[in-house]
Amino acid sequence: MNPRTFITAALLTVSMTAALAQDKVVYHFDNSDTQATAGLRTLRNYLDTAPDTKIIAVALGDGVNFLMEGAKDKKNANIEYGPLISDLVARGVKFEVCELTLKAMNLKKEQFVVPEIFISSRNWPESMTPTLRSWGSALG
Repeated sequence: MNPRTFITAALLTVSMTAALAQDKVVYHFDNSDTQATAGLRTLRNYLDTAPDTKIIAVALGDGVNFLMEGAKDKKNANIEYGPLISDLVARGVKFEVCELTLKAMNLKKEQFVVPEIFISSRNWPESMTPTLRSWGSALG
């Protein structure tokens, strides 16, 4: 087989495999004021166009504030985050919050819309690093 033909066939095979593979996204929130509304809309839109996408939304530092009970967009008080988050969870989005952030900000799990979203900071590298390597990262 001609090397050029082989390379073309290999690239075509890789391209087709990638097109058929399920989309996987890690979305990062580290500032609720500037990222929450747009980020939640992006996640919704992503699922509207690719409903089988596996999405993990990781929040840390100031990015956890929109996940708290009663949180609203500071620029538009009509946007309440709780229902948007609940809808995304129902559609399979997994939200994760670093427990170091909870300690640093003196927050309790009970203050959040979805209390089962937390991960241990101790397990962060083991749980997230392979995911980030294999899935890629969408930074909000």
